[in-house]
Amino acid sequence: MTDRRLRLDSNSLLCDCDLLWLAELLKKYAEQGSIQTAATCEAPRELHGRSIVTLTAQEFNCERPRITSEPHDVDVLLGNTVYFTCRAEGNPKPAIIWLHNNNEIDMKDDNRLNLLQDGTLMIQNTKESDKGVYQCMAKNIAGEVKTQEVVLRYFGTPSKPTFVIQPQNTEVLVGESVTLECGVSGHPHPRVSWTLGTGSPLPQDPRFAITSSGGLFIQNVTFSDQGQYNCNASNTEGSIQATARIIVQDSPRFLLVPTDQTVTEGQSVDFPCSAEGHPPPVIAWTRAGGPLPNDRRHSILSTGTLRVMRVALHDEGQYECHAISAIGVRTLPVQLSVTPRVIPVFLHPPQDVVAETGQDVAITCAAQGDPRPTITWVKEGIQITESGKFHISHDGTLSIQDLGVADQGRYECIARNPFGFTSSAMQLTITATDVGRSGDTFVATSIREAISSVDYAINSTRTELFSKRPKTPNDLLALFRYPRDPYTIETARAGEIFERTLQLIQEHVQQGLIVDVNVTGYRYNDLVSPHYLNMIANLSGCSAHRRTPNCSDICFHKKYRTHDGSCNNLQHPMWGASLTAFQRLLKPAYQNGFNLPRGFSLSEDARDLPLPLPRLVSTAMVGTETVTPDEQFTHMLMQWGQFLDHDMDQTVAAISMSRFSDGAPCSQVCSNDPPCFSVLIPANDPRVRNGRCMFFVRSSPVCGSGMTSLLMNSVYAREQINHLTSYIDASNVYGSTEQESRELRDLSSQKGLLKQGQVVPGSGKPLLPFAVGPPTECMRDENESPVPCFLAGDHRANEQLGLTAMHTLWFREHNRIAAELSALNPHWDGDVLYHEARKIVGAQMQHITYAHWLPKILGEAGMKMLGEYKGYDPNVNAGILNAFATAAFRFGHTLINPILYRLNETFQPIRQGHVPLHKAFFSPFRITQEGGIDPLLRGLFGVPGKMRVPSELLNMELTEKLFSMAHSVSLDLAAINIQRGRDHGIPPYNDFRVFCNLSSAQEFEDLRNEIKNLEIREKLRSLYGTTKNIDLFPALMVEDLVPGTRVGPTLMCLLTTQFSRLRHGDRFWYENPGVFTPAQLTQIRQASLARVICDNSDHIQQLQRDVFRVASYPQGMVGCEEIPAVDLRFWQDCCEDCQTRGQFRALSQRFRSKRSPGFSYPEENPAKLKPAFPRCSIATSFVSVLKKNLESLVGELEKTVASLRKQVKLCFGICLLWRLEQDLAICSLCALQSHEQPSDPRELTGSEEVELGEEMESSSVSSNPYNCRIKYKFEAQ
Repeated sequence: MTDRRLRLDSNSLLCDCDLLWLAELLKKYAEQGSIQTAATCEAPRELHGRSIVTLTAQEFNCERPRITSEPHDVDVLLGNTVYFTCRAEGNPKPAIIWLHNNNEIDMKDDNRLNLLQDGTLMIQNTKESDKGVYQCMAKNIAGEVKTQEVVLRYFGTPSKPTFVIQPQNTEVLVGESVTLECGVSGHPHPRVSWTLGTGSPLPQDPRFAITSSGGLFIQNVTFSDQGQYNCNASNTEGSIQATARIIVQDSPRFLLVPTDQTVTEGQSVDFPCSAEGHPPPVIAWTRAGGPLPNDRRHSILSTGTLRVMRVALHDEGQYECHAISAIGVRTLPVQLSVTPRVIPVFLHPPQDVVAETGQDVAITCAAQGDPRPTITWVKEGIQITESGKFHISHDGTLSIQDLGVADQGRYECIARNPFGFTSSAMQLTITATDVGRSGDTFVATSIREAISSVDYAINSTRTELFSKRPKTPNDLLALFRYPRDPYTIETARAGEIFERTLQLIQEHVQQGLIVDVNVTGYRYNDLVSPHYLNMIANLSGCSAHRRTPNCSDICFHKKYRTHDGSCNNLQHPMWGASLTAFQRLLKPAYQNGFNLPRGFSLSEDARDLPLPLPRLVSTAMVGTETVTPDEQFTHMLMQWGQFLDHDMDQTVAAISMSRFSDGAPCSQVCSNDPPCFSVLIPANDPRVRNGRCMFFVRSSPVCGSGMTSLLMNSVYAREQINHLTSYIDASNVYGSTEQESRELRDLSSQKGLLKQGQVVPGSGKPLLPFAVGPPTECMRDENESPVPCFLAGDHRANEQLGLTAMHTLWFREHNRIAAELSALNPHWDGDVLYHEARKIVGAQMQHITYAHWLPKILGEAGMKMLGEYKGYDPNVNAGILNAFATAAFRFGHTLINPILYRLNETFQPIRQGHVPLHKAFFSPFRITQEGGIDPLLRGLFGVPGKMRVPSELLNMELTEKLFSMAHSVSLDLAAINIQRGRDHGIPPYNDFRVFCNLSSAQEFEDLRNEIKNLEIREKLRSLYGTTKNIDLFPALMVEDLVPGTRVGPTLMCLLTTQFSRLRHGDRFWYENPGVFTPAQLTQIRQASLARVICDNSDHIQQLQRDVFRVASYPQGMVGCEEIPAVDLRFWQDCCEDCQTRGQFRALSQRFRSKRSPGFSYPEENPAKLKPAFPRCSIATSFVSVLKKNLESLVGELEKTVASLRKQVKLCFGICLLWRLEQDLAICSLCALQSHEQPSDPRELTGSEEVELGEEMESSSVSSNPYNCRIKYKFEAQ
């Protein structure tokens, strides 16, 4: 297209205001690009030669209009003529325009209206519609101006007010002025007033004013002026009101300003940026003025924060934060600097060391990196922590005090920073000298004194506890925790005697020393020589109580668990067994490196700040009167956690409630004298006014503290005993020893059942049986019904009513399963029924825990950390971690409601009402006499649980009313938890942060990422003084919850570590191939706690599918018929002749004399075998084939028999059973019990000969299908 040109340069143009129109026109053409022009000014002189399109209105000498004469209000009679005067001047001369009620008047539409030459508005023959507000506007090319508003009113008959201009919603910027117009008419003329939208008067503020025309004028608007306003007009004839809103807008302004940051390569960085304004601005980020890189590492969070993940060197540069709204845009630049990362490198790796017992050593380890690496030390897989034994200096040097043989081994120095770690190992070798020690001469007298004092304290304790009802919370706690079985008591007794002996030897040595031992330090390995340590172990009973399980009965151990957990791991038979030591992630932190808790003695190392009293920590930051309901999860979440915990761990308590030194009861003294470790009451305690301390005794020590060697040649740090099996195996239902299991079983019925108590009227279902024996904790209050405790697999079953209800459910579940299995397999004996039902119950508990409960506790992040099940690993020790039992899993205490709710069928309170928690302890009568377990169960799954809030930890029922009894001081669960952690040598919180790959907190501000609440951090500072002192339990409880979980980051680390070990280290884990058939495993995965409640409650028929999630009644609930169930038909035997299949004694070597191959597994059934040989003979060809193998077999057999003689002093005859499978001859063995076996093995002497043949045929159990005679001669020793 050809450009068109307009040439005006030949014209002499006078560039004054009259030519401004031409300049504007040419500018328009130039912008459109349609016409090119050439026009220049000739005059005036100062503009000569200038292009007119470049001139401004001011350069054209134009003048904005100005009013020289303004109109005024007019009152007129209808039909008369009105004049409104308006004159204005300007260059060019302005045009006059009139507005009526803010609308321009069109003179052409009404011939009554005329605009006179001087600008006057003339209105002839006025009428009603002419009333209102008039305004004159003068306008020219340089601008416009308006006069004030004037009003045309009429005289005449009275009339009600009417609006001629109604106020409109108006938007205004902060700092500007605004007018809400309000024009009215009426006769007499209405009075106009303004009020706020609520009807209240306008603020007494000079910024507010009412204009002459009735409008509301607000000067210098602020955000507080935003809102609704009312225009009110009234006269004698009436009143009217109109409403309008002022919407205050503001340009964006930054609230959170990003700052320049320098980070190390590989780290993540956040640039927080937020702004406010009206309308609210949107945050956008750019990099160097352009868009952000299109990768997943750069993201803008909902808060406006720019997050750069895994920063790379090329991410360095400028970024801009933009706050954008319709009002405007604000921008802030920020600089990101990136330094290359440097992984740790050793400067001085540790070197091997050889030292003697009793010496001190310092092992150097130095490393560098950026950031500076943290140095940790590990001994044989366990992280070393600060204690009286070990000290790690800031430069990484490990100091070990008072070396003993126990300290020998491989040590690993690990240097770690966020970008990686490096490690270096060294070997510490300890040589023991044969020289005598200062305490050797006191061994004999000290051990006699120790045995006497410990036995005296134990006997007085037992007499005191079991000869009367418990009268105080101290009695109740002691009776509740006291071991019941003799073996546990003897095991704990031996450990106490061992430690008491060393303590007495120390005292004897101190009496002969001139120097102050408290200053020089107590060196245990320099106290007694190894020979005498071994003697103490023998005389105290330590050596006698080291179990060596017999796992040779493979036929049994392949199929079923033992009750005590032994032989689960066949390579390490005692891993996870009951009455073994808790495991450690970190080395214990004892004040003296051996057995004294932190805070036990006031003579602690002067370089450390003293620990706060546990009761003070409890009252300052743990106890709460406020309880926030959990909107997601029910109270059943807490209850399953407690029930599960009682399947995994129970610390063996001290067996004496009196101190060993003089026999004084711990409840009456406030000294730290073993086993007493009282919880001291701080001054000005809010509740306790009279007492000086709360009752507390230490947990019993492991004899020799974890030694498995028969030679006790060194002193080892104190460890505690887990009374239960570690595995999730339903030991809370069946007990953790063979003896406990037999006390619970109904051995009279041969149906595999557990003993039953009284039957609930109406449902026909039984309660748990009552415990028998001396007065129990359940008979604590003479004013309440004297109902004894229930008997269950865990004696804590009566602790509180919700827990008792759970025990009742699962004892019924066992009997239900056993009865159904018996109907499916009538040939099974009572033992097989019992063990099969027990196996199914344990599998259901495992599935409910990992599939339904843990995901709610750990959330998606925690379950990802836990990982998928990868099969059984015999190298994983499934033992319970001491920190888990003593601190981590006690997080469930923060989930407990202060009330146990009891609901009827419509989920309303029952007639007897709810139960405050302190009245629910040890109260089985409330089950037998107040409605059974159904109301309690509904109160668990029908009521929200307590939400975990860092500022609301344990409810006051637990911290102020625990085991409350009349006229006595109640206990404090939080203080007990903290004291128990110190008793067990649990290292401080900071050490576990390092273990869990969190930063080591040097200052309290370093905790801000995990504990964001400044008030909580300040409480920790005022209580502990240093981050190195913070106890693990309270710190875990106040960590912020990881989103989607009920735990903080350190607690999540500890829980996932433990639950991973429990699963991978359990050979009988329900998902381990071979434990169940694939079809049976599919059924186990149908299990749910809702189904167990349906099957075993008294009358519950409606509940939610997931009883851990909050649901409303009745909308969120379903009938029991809709809840999936485990189909037990997949456990039915499929065999042609099941007469004796399922005989437990045929499975175990201990009883296999009664098993016949005629009723073995289907493939072993002789009826199915092809008759390759005559029935009553063994073919010569068959013997020839097997001869060579038999000779080898008999040789191995003789070795086995010789070994068995040494162990049981009793020989059984050997029967050779033959079978054919897929045309292969396989020889199997079974032991034959003599039908005339002496009752005492010692009565079997001389030589005996056993014949197999007619003897077997005459057996009441089975006959020999081959009718073969085989003789085996043996001697009994």
